[in-house]
Amino acid sequence: MSALDRFVRYNAGILLAIALFGVLYGTYAVLHPNWGINVVLQNANETLALIFVGMAQTMAVLVGGLDLSVGPLMTFTNCFGSVVMAESGGSVLAGVVGALALGAACGFFNGCVIVYGRIQPIIATLATGAIYLGAALILRPTPGGNVNADIAWALTNDINELGYTFGLWEDVGPIGLLPMQAIFLALIVFLVWLPFRATVLGRGCYAVGSNEQAAYMSGLNVDRSKIAAFTLAGFFAGCAGVYLTLQMGSGNADAPQAAEYTLRSIAAVVIGGTSLYGGTGGVIGTIFGALVLRSITFIFRVIPEGAAIGFVADPLLQPLFEGLILLLAVSLGAARVLRVKNRLSLFT
Repeated sequence: MSALDRFVRYNAGILLAIALFGVLYGTYAVLHPNWGINVVLQNANETLALIFVGMAQTMAVLVGGLDLSVGPLMTFTNCFGSVVMAESGGSVLAGVVGALALGAACGFFNGCVIVYGRIQPIIATLATGAIYLGAALILRPTPGGNVNADIAWALTNDINELGYTFGLWEDVGPIGLLPMQAIFLALIVFLVWLPFRATVLGRGCYAVGSNEQAAYMSGLNVDRSKIAAFTLAGFFAGCAGVYLTLQMGSGNADAPQAAEYTLRSIAAVVIGGTSLYGGTGGVIGTIFGALVLRSITFIFRVIPEGAAIGFVADPLLQPLFEGLILLLAVSLGAARVLRVKNRLSLFT
């Protein structure tokens, strides 16, 4: 087997997600009458929270579980952030740090319930998710909050806007058009995910998801790896909550939104090539899986009503067609698993 064949084989899921994103978003860009940097920024704003929630779900799936609390935890940290972040930069910084710490702490709690309570992750996180949503409702029984408008604007636009807002610099050329969302995502990936993956705990998460018994017999601390995975999942969900707070400028304990993000996070994980069996994949693929999901939604917005397929632009029919396309995308993302006759071949 050549190096190229080996690369394609072990990265088939990510490559498929990248290809799907290229086709779908390219179609959207062609159909959009005024596509440009402003549209890209708007799309990035709508996508980043889902990416972070998908990254959170990935951690649970890697160790062979599902986390149904990622959406409620995002909502909880959003409401917490909207309370702490006030009209000064220091308060915003404190809110960001506090919300991220809260997310990690809740993820750690999830891991402890699963490990020491010996409860299946999907059941444990169903319960803890209800707790987090209840706590969010206590903090924000009605939508509210008032995040510093300048900071929220600067951190949800491009680099140029960041400089303009605080008088740091003016137009810095093409690099100034880079969305802040890409900066945040790169920081999390390069400063958190990649270093974690290289650690013993990170490799242990993959080993536990591949074969928990074999990992235990090899001397790995299975419980510690599971707790680490769910703690990092909580941190990623906290990132989603923080960004949602900056994007909306407020907090909202929206249960339907929490449920939608949870379900879409699972779809993003599968489309991104992470096996639901656990032990293979990673957050990079999930990033593109989330981009695929959002691209489907974007396309529905720009299909002309007079086109041959204009009927799909009907708001009443969009959930139906979005679901069908999503089912196709998930099926393609899981195609490798469907072809497997021996589960061990997933890890060879």
